[in-house]
Amino acid sequence: MAGTRYEFAAELWRWAARTEQWVFLRLPDDVSAEIADVPRPRAGFGAVKVAATIGGSRWRTSIFPERTGGPYVLPVKKAVRISEGLEVGDVARVGIETLDDAG
Repeated sequence: MAGTRYEFAAELWRWAARTEQWVFLRLPDDVSAEIADVPRPRAGFGAVKVAATIGGSRWRTSIFPERTGGPYVLPVKKAVRISEGLEVGDVARVGIETLDDAG
């Protein structure tokens, strides 16, 4: 069962601790707050399962708070970045849909 869908634009950035492997984008503060307000079973790192879409690429992953009380971040796989022609610093149009545990 799907949850709520959100669409926004966000800049891709590389996680400083693992520069070659992990690229993320931040969800807007208002979207993050709305997602955080929905009661869910506890998951590791406060993760929330989502279906993500950028351009023609769609995949399932989890978003999680960047830091306590901070916005959620979405990891963007290398295959998606290549397929969509995106690099760190680019702004991508993103859709995410929250998923329940069976999603």
